[in-house]
Amino acid sequence: MPRGEYLQYGGQAVVEGVMMRSPRFFSVACRAPDGSIVLQVEAVQKTWIGRQKWLKLPFLRGSLALLDSMALGSRALKFASNIQLDPAYQPPEQVDPKGPAIVEAQEPTTTDVAGAPSKRIQEGAIVLTLIASFFIGIAIFVYLPNLLAESASRARGHTDGTYINAVAGLFKMVIFFGYIGALGQVKDIREIFKYHGAEHKAINTLEADQPLDLGYCVRQTRLHPRCGTSFAIIVLIIGLVAFTFVPRYPVTGHQGKNILLDVTVRVMLEILILPIISGISYELLRIAGKFRNQSVVNFFFKPGIWSQYLTTREPDAGQIEVALTALKAVIAAEETGKVESEEPVVILAEPVVAPA
Repeated sequence: MPRGEYLQYGGQAVVEGVMMRSPRFFSVACRAPDGSIVLQVEAVQKTWIGRQKWLKLPFLRGSLALLDSMALGSRALKFASNIQLDPAYQPPEQVDPKGPAIVEAQEPTTTDVAGAPSKRIQEGAIVLTLIASFFIGIAIFVYLPNLLAESASRARGHTDGTYINAVAGLFKMVIFFGYIGALGQVKDIREIFKYHGAEHKAINTLEADQPLDLGYCVRQTRLHPRCGTSFAIIVLIIGLVAFTFVPRYPVTGHQGKNILLDVTVRVMLEILILPIISGISYELLRIAGKFRNQSVVNFFFKPGIWSQYLTTREPDAGQIEVALTALKAVIAAEETGKVESEEPVVILAEPVVAPA
């Protein structure tokens, strides 16, 4: 595989599994409760937005990539969650907590692990989830920091817009790292962070031109320069610089009596500028991935790399096996140009032990 194509492969951790993406396909591999690995490979369907060539131009493709990643991520998360709940993938025997008697698992249901709703209903649910996630994210990471900065500054008698902008940027940093740090304390989230580390190890093995097997993959670092966490850090840093010098009160030119109105106008302005910030950040992230072995490039992208210590954990051999399964499947689909099976494939994996 040509080295330039490596930049087109990436992934995301999901519940007990990993989603991998290539230019034309994506795969999801999950560790089911019965110990098997359930694999699903699908072609990436081109939406109306995805078919617009002008959106793939430099500095515009960042926003498109973000939306695409969120949409695929939502589908992968839904699939992975359904695998954990589907009776077809539960252990064959379960111990009754009231005694030693054995309780047989429920009869397997339909092989359609996506559930009964039609595809159109599922896609509609994903769109609604994305919209809800967007507004929740704006409320937590944009509106709240600006509200806190505006309130604190007015209480202390500060009226300089540039100063308030800088304070808002610092609040964004604190809230972001506090949010990630708090998530890392949740047991189930820590498991997802382990799969995040496994995904990075698999991609790092691919980019190192090494065989995609456990022996090579386990030795790779769990950090990667093109990680979404690094992207978020770059957006925060560029936004901290750029938003600081954007006029805080673009309509009136000064603080108004209604603090909520001032903050709302400011947030709307930042939302309008955010695609530009995202576009610049995405291009920088691509540079970081392309020249990852250059010491100068690594130096400037260290903050993004360091932040991944919060969002990844060292995976075990079984989790790495799941990530490799997903990556191998999507590479095979990309090379042949087709999906071997449109239904989930069950791989009866044997217990794996990491090489010494």
